[in-house]
Amino acid sequence: MFNLIRNEWMKIFKRVGTYVMLGLLVAIIGITGATSKYLDSQTKVSDEWKKEVQTQIAADKESLKENMPGYIKEETKKSIAINEYRLENDLEPYQKANVWSYVQDNAYLVMFVGLFTIIVSAGIVASEFTWGTIKLLLIRPISRSKILISKYITVLLYGLSQLVVLFVVSFLLGLILFGGIGESAHLAYVDGAVVEQNMVWYLIKTYLLKTIDVAMMATMAFMISAVFRSSSLAIGISVFLLFMGSNLTTLIAMKFDWAKFSLFANTDLTQYTGFQQPVVKGMTMGFSITMILVYFVIFQVLAFVFFTKRDVAS
Repeated sequence: MFNLIRNEWMKIFKRVGTYVMLGLLVAIIGITGATSKYLDSQTKVSDEWKKEVQTQIAADKESLKENMPGYIKEETKKSIAINEYRLENDLEPYQKANVWSYVQDNAYLVMFVGLFTIIVSAGIVASEFTWGTIKLLLIRPISRSKILISKYITVLLYGLSQLVVLFVVSFLLGLILFGGIGESAHLAYVDGAVVEQNMVWYLIKTYLLKTIDVAMMATMAFMISAVFRSSSLAIGISVFLLFMGSNLTTLIAMKFDWAKFSLFANTDLTQYTGFQQPVVKGMTMGFSITMILVYFVIFQVLAFVFFTKRDVAS
């Protein structure tokens, strides 16, 4: 199995596109760094920040009286609770950027990691059929299941490596641009209460939980690739759902609670750590993990059934 995985890994890094995607990720991190540095230089800390926070709290409380979707209402309650906590504990909201705040901001770049992982995942099976190399694989004394498993593990390792690059490069660039680690506390809104979390542990946890999101999108692209033998179809569908899936789910959740059964309502487990609020009120991490496992099993069964049973000569 190890040799199969190593072989697939070497195939990935023999492609120019792999280095292009790596270069794009580093370039995007650099652009966000330059932007953050510029915005930080323009930020002026107001001596009247308490009055500004009080005004924001009053405005948020007033908006709660209006008829608004549950998701937006929860976000508003979160804003009120955190601002009240800041006033009670004299925690100024507008502070100069530091390496940890920059790494936190770059957590949103996981979307690009997902995009690049989808591209690799969509082509790792379909390209074998496109180039006709699948027959060379199958004549070897190795089961189709092992071949597919090795390809899937390689995809996961690639996605994980991209996340590591994102975290490490963001940290190093943040250290260069903003100098020093600064304060390492993060205010999170969990179960209706504001809690202070160690920033370093919070960021590690956030990036690790976001690997679930990347893994599930890659798994879906992998399944489509194995079922339809088309990398373009797998990339097209998966990229569309990557960018639109969560947005469409959020819109549906404003009207219907059954939106919680959507894959895209559950893959981002950071919604239970204070990073953001659950799409549907009442959702729990246990529920989301269960839904993720259900979708994972469905995707894998489809991929393995079609790959192992289909005649490659057709």
